[in-house]
Amino acid sequence: MLNLRQARAALAQWFRSSRRDLPWRRTRDPWRILVSEVMLQQTRVAVVAPFYERFLERYPDAAALAAAPEAELLAQWSGLGYYTRARNLQRAAQTITALGRFPDNYDEIRALPGVGDYTAAAVASIAFSLPYAVLDGNVIRVLARAFAETGDVQSQSVRVRLKEEAQRLLDPRRPGDFNQALMELGATLCLPRNPQCLLCPWREQCAARAAGLEHELPRKSRKREPLRQQLTLCLVEKDGALLFRQREAHSSRLAGFWDLPEARDLPHAELGPPLGAFRHSITRHDYTVEVRSACVLRAPRGFKWLTPRELETLPLSTMARKALAQFHAT
Repeated sequence: MLNLRQARAALAQWFRSSRRDLPWRRTRDPWRILVSEVMLQQTRVAVVAPFYERFLERYPDAAALAAAPEAELLAQWSGLGYYTRARNLQRAAQTITALGRFPDNYDEIRALPGVGDYTAAAVASIAFSLPYAVLDGNVIRVLARAFAETGDVQSQSVRVRLKEEAQRLLDPRRPGDFNQALMELGATLCLPRNPQCLLCPWREQCAARAAGLEHELPRKSRKREPLRQQLTLCLVEKDGALLFRQREAHSSRLAGFWDLPEARDLPHAELGPPLGAFRHSITRHDYTVEVRSACVLRAPRGFKWLTPRELETLPLSTMARKALAQFHAT
C-alpha cells in the first residue's frame, strides 16, 4: 500500500520538474479551465492546444459564448469532433451568465449542462482548491497499477474502489496540483503499453511492479469489434463553388454541419477518377472513404453550392474537411 506522505511528496516533486507547459496550466480562471476540460474529453492534448487558444480568443468568457450563434460556435469547434460537447458548453455558458458568476462549489459546477463527476472535480480542485479527486482514464490506469487492482476497471464496483483510493491519496492542501500530477503521470509515464517504470516517482511503492504485473494491468473487458463501412464522397465543382448539403436538425450529433454528397445521394452523377482515400472513425464505426470528382446536370433538392469564402465561415464535418484536403492536394 502506498505511504500517503511519501507518495504525495514524490509525485509533487516529479510534477514540478516534469510537467508539460500546457496553456490551461497557466491560469486558475474557472471558465478557461472548464473549456480545456471539455475539449480534452476524448481528444488528445496535441489536438486541443491550438484549438483552445483560438477558441478563447473568440470566447474569452461565458457571456461571449452564451451569445454566440450556434453555427458560429460549431465552425469554431470544427475539427475537434464530438460536437455535443460544444452545444453543452454553450448551454453551460448560458447558465453561468444567467447566474451572474461562475459557480464556486462542486455541486453547482456538477449541475452545469454537460458536466460530469470528472469535469466537476477537475474544475473545483484546480480553480477553487476544493478537495475532490478526479478519475479519468489516465488516473484509473495509474491507480490500478499502484494498488495491483486485478478486477475489470470498466466495472462500476472497481471504479468505486479506485475513486475511494484517489480521494484518500488526494493532497487536501494542493488538490488541483495533485490531480493534474496524477493525470500527467498516466499521460507521460504510466502508459497503456510499455510503462516507463524506471522514471516513475512511485516505482518503489507500486504494487503491480512489485508483483510483475505492470504490463498486465489494468484489466478491461474485451471491446466490441468496430463496424467497418465503405463510402464514396463526391466533389462536384461549378463556377468555383462546391456542392454541399446541411445535416438536418434531428439527423445526428452533427446536426447543422455541412457535408459533401455521397455517391448514393447523386444516382445520376457522372463519377470521375478517384482523387484519394482516407480512414475515419466515429465511435464504433470505422470508415474507408474514397474521394471522387463528379458532374451533375443540376443540384439535387436540399443541396447548395458553396464558395471557398462561404466555407470558411460554416461548420464542416471532419469527414468533409479530410475530403477537401484530398481535393486541394491534386
